[in-house]
Amino acid sequence: MKINSAEFVISNSDVAKCPKDKIPEYAFIGRSNVGKSSLINMLTGRKSLAKTSGRPGKTQLINHFIINKSWFLVDLPGYGYARVSKSSKKVFQKFITAYFSKRTQMVCAFVLVDCRHEPQKIDLEFMQWLGENQIPFSIIFTKADKLSKNKLPVQIESYISEMLKYWEEMPNYFITSSSSGLGKEEILAYISEINTQLNKS
Repeated sequence: MKINSAEFVISNSDVAKCPKDKIPEYAFIGRSNVGKSSLINMLTGRKSLAKTSGRPGKTQLINHFIINKSWFLVDLPGYGYARVSKSSKKVFQKFITAYFSKRTQMVCAFVLVDCRHEPQKIDLEFMQWLGENQIPFSIIFTKADKLSKNKLPVQIESYISEMLKYWEEMPNYFITSSSSGLGKEEILAYISEINTQLNKS
């Protein structure tokens, strides 16, 4: 898939105010500082479509971007904020939960995981929640360029081993680098494949 257009549509914290268009929606979510904004910019080929920041927790709203006039890329707030109050966390978690439970247009969530770290409890619990609520998702391992060629497969295998303690099979996953573009074609091809299947049904 080639992305010819990527435009910001709306930001809000009220799921009821999300776009009413009946087109496929792909949600991107992960812990703070996982590299979500950089990944979105890499996928769309736009340097500043999603705002990047050195301060974790910058994304605090549901952000809709329309891609090629045919599907939405949704940038969701991260979970596990380092520098926001407990009351703010509750608000974010509430509308993240509402988004996943109410947005019937959402066809796949991409859960971003920093491949440099050991499996984190907060990521595992969030994916468990998605599974229990029958919400389709894939994993995107970010920052692959930060690991050596020898260390990267070891880290991925470690994560797979941990996931298989809870899952019968490993969810679909992608390995990416926002700086090199690794994984871009595979993710966009996957989205294109789902869109094609939806158009046929």
